[in-house]
Amino acid sequence: MKAGYRLIDTAQAYSNEAEVGNAINKSGIKREDIFLTTKAQTSGYRETKKGIDESLIRAQQDYFDLMIIHWPMSDSLGTYQALEEAYQAGKLRSIGLSNFNHDQVNEIMNNFDTKPVIDQIETSVFKQQKKMHKYLIENNIVHESWSPLGEGMKALFNDPALLSLAEKYNKTVPQIALHFLVQENIMTIPGSTNPLHMKDNLDIFDFEFTAEEMETLRGLDQKRGIGGWPASMDQELDY
Repeated sequence: MKAGYRLIDTAQAYSNEAEVGNAINKSGIKREDIFLTTKAQTSGYRETKKGIDESLIRAQQDYFDLMIIHWPMSDSLGTYQALEEAYQAGKLRSIGLSNFNHDQVNEIMNNFDTKPVIDQIETSVFKQQKKMHKYLIENNIVHESWSPLGEGMKALFNDPALLSLAEKYNKTVPQIALHFLVQENIMTIPGSTNPLHMKDNLDIFDFEFTAEEMETLRGLDQKRGIGGWPASMDQELDY
């Protein structure tokens, strides 16, 4: 937050909701100026309903700005029902999904009045999720990228096209990769524990790629992720 960030992404599975909430409460920043996201890792209505309240207690918050289902569950419908009820009760300001494919998103949309506002899926310059992106945009669902830098994969830093654009715009290769996603209307949440990298990741809004450069970057898509997380999903086939 000292670096200027106001969107914070946590999860039940990260076991840090308490620390995140404590940091927010001690930051001196108005709660309404912070957008706090967490993720449900429970399956089914009853466990998720309980988990939402437990997350609020751990984070010492009256509400979350967004809660998403962390990955498709054995009972995703029951899980989403609990989220929808918490949204209607004001405990959650919005609800969404993560790692859901086209059919799984459709199932949610066909069974509930409250449409998911977001689907957070692995997306980077090397795994652009073009079909899924088109589907999400057509349905007015935000496409949010987790691992937008491919967890620092070596190929990212050595790619000639990225290196050339980094030199032209006086930016780092990660900044080029992040700005490409932003210019494609994809929301990014890069993670870092390095204060310099945090600062750099925010400094990507003072330039624009040309149409030709965007086509070059789109051509880098290799449908290449960081290893098929979650392990139970074949993302190339699903998405």
